[in-house]
Amino acid sequence: MAVRRGLFLPVLVALLLLAGPGRAAADDASRSYRGNAASPGCSNKFQLVKVKNWVNGSEGTTLVGLSAAFGASLPTTANEARKAFSVLTDPLDCCSNVTTKLTNSIAIATRGGCPFTAKAENAQAAGAAGLLVINDSEELYAMVCNENDTSINVTIPVLMIPKSAGKNLKDLLDQGARVEIQLYSPIRPVVELSAGFLLIMAVGTIVCASLWSEFVACEQVDEHYNQLTRQEGPNSGTNHRQEKEIFEISAKGAAVFIVVASVFLLLLFYLMSSWVTWVLIVFFCIGGIEGMHSCLVTIISRIFKEWGQKTVEVPFLGEVLTLSVGILPFCAVFAILWVVYRRSSFAWIGQDILGICLMITVLQMARLPNIRVASALLSAAFVYDIFWVFISPLIFHESVMIAVASGDSSGEAIPMLLRIPRFFDPWGGYDMIGFGDIIFPGLLVAFSYRFDRAGKKGILNGYFLWSTVGYAVGLFLTYLALFLMDGHGQPALLYLVPCTLGLIVVLGWIRGELPHLWNYGRRSENLVEQV
Repeated sequence: MAVRRGLFLPVLVALLLLAGPGRAAADDASRSYRGNAASPGCSNKFQLVKVKNWVNGSEGTTLVGLSAAFGASLPTTANEARKAFSVLTDPLDCCSNVTTKLTNSIAIATRGGCPFTAKAENAQAAGAAGLLVINDSEELYAMVCNENDTSINVTIPVLMIPKSAGKNLKDLLDQGARVEIQLYSPIRPVVELSAGFLLIMAVGTIVCASLWSEFVACEQVDEHYNQLTRQEGPNSGTNHRQEKEIFEISAKGAAVFIVVASVFLLLLFYLMSSWVTWVLIVFFCIGGIEGMHSCLVTIISRIFKEWGQKTVEVPFLGEVLTLSVGILPFCAVFAILWVVYRRSSFAWIGQDILGICLMITVLQMARLPNIRVASALLSAAFVYDIFWVFISPLIFHESVMIAVASGDSSGEAIPMLLRIPRFFDPWGGYDMIGFGDIIFPGLLVAFSYRFDRAGKKGILNGYFLWSTVGYAVGLFLTYLALFLMDGHGQPALLYLVPCTLGLIVVLGWIRGELPHLWNYGRRSENLVEQV
């Protein structure tokens, strides 16, 4: 079985360097304010608010705001919310008595000049039914009370909207348009099924990759022709097994990898721009094309064995499988279509297909030889993930990992992740998991399967089943932590490494097999290159 994937090497490095944190992509801003909890009337939870608007009777784009720690609560459905006309305050910062008639209207004011509570009290005194504060940036700032605000009596809803959205509303009102506004705050479901689907996708990818070589590729004929690379002919006398090329990870390589990964991540953090994101998109497409090509050729050759016998001479490449030549254009077109429609609502399907095929192929190409190397790699990745998610804000003033995973300001995001829409969430968004959070534990799960097969172990007395269950439990704990931490990005390896590597080490110690696991595969055959 010859598996030559020269183009995969830079792609593999790029993918593993971006072991992004497992995190919910939807904006979770609902949380309690603890800054001045003793102040009466200033203990509301921050809630995302939908701001529906109609301009001269025509419905516009729904905006998103963030409620303040004070003021009235909002209805949870549009049917319960009432419409009201919006009016700009005079003065515009709403820091003194308002001269504009605001009776039963939604007041719109700019940020700055005085405390938020003062703006709300002035708008309320003028008869406003609510207050929208236009922020001076695109972020949604949490409006809280000052320490001097000992008693707050604001009975109207108060929320902040982004600068661009507020500017659009202000320009419309300055032009004399009639703008109606409706405010409500839908409740986000506690359990979102998309997280369960994502867990199944991640676990399924690892299980499929672990079983692939035995149950999918085992009977494939002349697999050394399944890639569009130059190969020796069938009568060349080359030993077929000796052509199998796998990148075996070493303990030294694991340490070097983490250092290089950190440097690469910092470069992305400081140099992140649209062109850098495009370079990563191109890497993803190259890897996705080759991964899908490899998977399809293997599956089709497995089902239709006669198709795995026919070859054709291709200039510069030599003798290649005819099926391979036919499938490659399909894979390329698939990836190009994903790039063209990557911002569409259905683009996640193509991204996940390319990503899953890519990860299955990566897990066939890269292998851990034993638990000693697995401990070095996963322990280093464990520290790497925690440092760049939780500790890096203390140095760089924001989480480097989350900033890189979020992409650049143009809206382009790094595609090295699986994602699925939050179907039943009124706020939309995506649940996602980085490729590294699948590949790193997947290497260990794949090793446990090979170890079990070599030792002819059963399902229960082996390690494959338990490492798979441990991975699923670790992923569940990741999403539980996301829920308990109000959606803040979590380093998934913080939960995955103890539940996989820790479980295998403990099981091996209990069974007395830890020395064998630790030193297994020192004299591996068939391997021609180490990383």
